[in-house]
Amino acid sequence: MRALDPDLKTHLASGATTLATCWRITRTDGVVLGFTDHDRTLAFDGTSFLPDSGATGSGMTSSADLAVDNADIEGALSADALSAGDLAAGRYDSAAVEIFRVNWAEPETRLLLKSGVIGEVRRDGDGFRAELRGLSHFLGQSTGRVYQRLCDVNLGSAKCGVDLSDPAFKTTGVVTVLRDDQSFIASGFSGFANSWFAHGLLTWTSGANLGASAHIKTQGQGGALALWLPAGADIAIGDAFTITAGCDKRFSTCGDKFANTINFRGFPLMPGNDFAVSYPLRAENNDGGKLK
Repeated sequence: MRALDPDLKTHLASGATTLATCWRITRTDGVVLGFTDHDRTLAFDGTSFLPDSGATGSGMTSSADLAVDNADIEGALSADALSAGDLAAGRYDSAAVEIFRVNWAEPETRLLLKSGVIGEVRRDGDGFRAELRGLSHFLGQSTGRVYQRLCDVNLGSAKCGVDLSDPAFKTTGVVTVLRDDQSFIASGFSGFANSWFAHGLLTWTSGANLGASAHIKTQGQGGALALWLPAGADIAIGDAFTITAGCDKRFSTCGDKFANTINFRGFPLMPGNDFAVSYPLRAENNDGGKLK
């Protein structure tokens, strides 16, 4: 049973309410944004909730079981609130969301309706729709280690132990030729083998994507790079970046490329499907007779 603030309970029982809905979004980079469906700015807990942001929420349902409780927030994109570039760059991925029912006449009188995170974000012309996933969705995610052939830790993490600041695994570059919104040619790769930075991480240090990161799909001859996903904003000739080497999580790569097999976190000798469906065969003697 949800406990209501006594003042809010009295207000709801009055029969004439002054209620509004507020959404607070806290991105993983620490940026906090507030939106409301009221016609003026509301403020509480150090956050200003802006009107006319184009954000509206769908109906919400909650259940007593462990089913995932989902809702949506949708609206128009604007430069002052939710920008298309930030959404495309993934800056709202997994952002924390809090939804409040607020007495707009006295914003300190309010109720937290739901907490969750932003899931899938879809663009529709000049609008957007963001899926709000309830906290119970985390119960459906794998937790702990996975028994598999490939390594299950991120390259450069404490468990991995590889120092990505080593010049052998890091370089800087500048875009010299554009191909499309997710592939280009860049300087800075002389002395590195092709595919050395495949599966690596690129972080933009200038240009419209400053501060954003992208995963490398391929690195070819002459500094040809392809990203797994298009950049959030347009890439321009002269944009600078740093890039770190990539790892395909295989035991052979861990040894040959990083000399780090002591920290390999996979199980390269685990039996495969062929072992699981294998069966004993009858052996033969040297003279061709069957062994019994």
